[in-house]
Amino acid sequence: MKSKYLKKLKKIKPREIQTTIMLAFSIVSISIMLILGIILYLRFSNSAREETISSTQKLMEQTGENLEAYLMSMRQISDTVYYNVIKENDFENHKQEIQSGMNLLYEANKENLRSIALYNDYGSLIAAEPVATQKEDPDVTSQEWYLKAIEEMENMHFSTPHIQNLFNDTAQSYYWVISLSRVVELTNQGLSQSGVLLVDMDFSSISRMMKQINEVQNGQYYYLCDSNGEIIYHPRQIQISDGIYDENSKEASAYKDGVYDEVFQGENRKVVVNTISYTGWKLVGVIPYSTFNRGMVNIRYFVAILILLMTMMLVVINRVVSLRISSPILKLNDSVREYEAGEKPEIYIGGSQEIRHLGYSIQKSYEQIEDLMKKIVLEENERRKSELDALQSQIHPHFLYNTLESITWMIEGQRNDEAVFMISQLAKLFRISLSKGRTVITIKDELQHAQSYMNIQKVRYKNSFSVKFDIEEEVYSYCTVKLILQPLLENAINYGVSSMEDSGEIVVTGRRKGDQILLSVADNGLGMSEEEVAFVLTDSNRIHKHGSGVGMVNVNSRIQILFGKEYGLVVESELDEGTKVSICIPAIPYTEENRKILEKGHIINKEEIMDRKVQENENEEG
Repeated sequence: MKSKYLKKLKKIKPREIQTTIMLAFSIVSISIMLILGIILYLRFSNSAREETISSTQKLMEQTGENLEAYLMSMRQISDTVYYNVIKENDFENHKQEIQSGMNLLYEANKENLRSIALYNDYGSLIAAEPVATQKEDPDVTSQEWYLKAIEEMENMHFSTPHIQNLFNDTAQSYYWVISLSRVVELTNQGLSQSGVLLVDMDFSSISRMMKQINEVQNGQYYYLCDSNGEIIYHPRQIQISDGIYDENSKEASAYKDGVYDEVFQGENRKVVVNTISYTGWKLVGVIPYSTFNRGMVNIRYFVAILILLMTMMLVVINRVVSLRISSPILKLNDSVREYEAGEKPEIYIGGSQEIRHLGYSIQKSYEQIEDLMKKIVLEENERRKSELDALQSQIHPHFLYNTLESITWMIEGQRNDEAVFMISQLAKLFRISLSKGRTVITIKDELQHAQSYMNIQKVRYKNSFSVKFDIEEEVYSYCTVKLILQPLLENAINYGVSSMEDSGEIVVTGRRKGDQILLSVADNGLGMSEEEVAFVLTDSNRIHKHGSGVGMVNVNSRIQILFGKEYGLVVESELDEGTKVSICIPAIPYTEENRKILEKGHIINKEEIMDRKVQENENEEG
């Protein structure tokens, strides 16, 4: 009987010890939490204030760097226009080159630009991009950006925001801009003169940067002013302009970079100042003391809630510990199983820190795998496009030089009608060559380009050979890579019929055969041996002696990059009989959608072509 009692007692005592330890641990923990809460609150008020100021400084430094990068890009655009376009060309003799250079720079940066304009020292407009009509008598010489450029000729000058008021806008829109102006040296008929280069930057880019850092509605705000205290951006700019609100920008513009205490209109506040390089602009952050007090209230609530939660957690810890450990693991396991089964649910993230970290890691791994796959596909498409652009860029301008020389001789020889014809054909040729930067065009445009090219060559070679185009109209509306016929025609002239006297003939044919388009260029010239035919599409060094510099290797490569390895060129030739070069490409109807797909590097297969034809037929029947 006694032994049974002792056994029961031994069983009870461990539970009592455990209860005592739990109570003692709870009391100690709660006491420590109270003490720590008080200490944390007393010390956190200072650290929170310092953290707020520090985070404000970091945000302003980052924003300042973004503004400086933006302004630096504008300076670089100005430098490029000046040193690479204006200084390198004479305005009397190279107007087109200057306009083209300015257009290229504007198109590359038009998201951040409104206009690029060049004025002489009398304030007259010399060149502008985009091409627009100047407003009647804008009195350029009295405008602030022009006067500042003339007064300090060695510097670049940034204006405050203003409405762009120099050019007529067909959309009747008014744009806020910041003007970057500088004095430049112009060359006109070999004589040097001064001018003013104006680059109008879109103010919305700076406005967006400032709006982003002003999104937090806690009483804290940021504004931008110039070295004279003139407001460039302020979240209450409308109220300031209407006289409803005032800002201490004059005094802030005199501050050096740092943190200052000031009292403005009876309010204590911290002012953080950061200078923007190149301009003397000041980025100013204003932190009212009320912001700090508002943060302290939140800290009080946080500490109180934290203590309450800790107390509740200690009371129920024994009951929930297994649930807190097992439940998140099961949920995480279930979400991973669903993901592995082919679904794409959100990976469960919860539970203890270790489990949350595991969930984050798994989710991050899946995201990285998906991003990597997308990146691989994107890089492959970009590589294909880059290869195509690189091959196309190998075209040398010697044909243009020779044609312009021929036009010059015609004009000097009073052969004006022939010169007009040559110029019109050259214009048609370059319209299609440029094609708004597109790589894929219609076969009709490619044939037009080839006809214009041959019209020019026939004049240059004094009609010593004949050209015949035998094309089915059906093939006109299909896709092709641009500039694939010209190199073949040039080879036919240079290596085939140029040495023949009035008996040379070149025939260009175009047929559709099933789901393929066959274009060919045939001549009755000198021809090639079997050995030369075998190497003509693999050895590019054999065809660059006096041709276009592109040749059949280039054409074959461009076709295969865009359409696939099963397409390209076929060469047939016999010595003293002539040469025939056939082009095989897929019969892809030319639509804007197909063009964009091909230029992005996606090869359209036969099944896709058939699906598109079925869809087109259904649309026509509907």
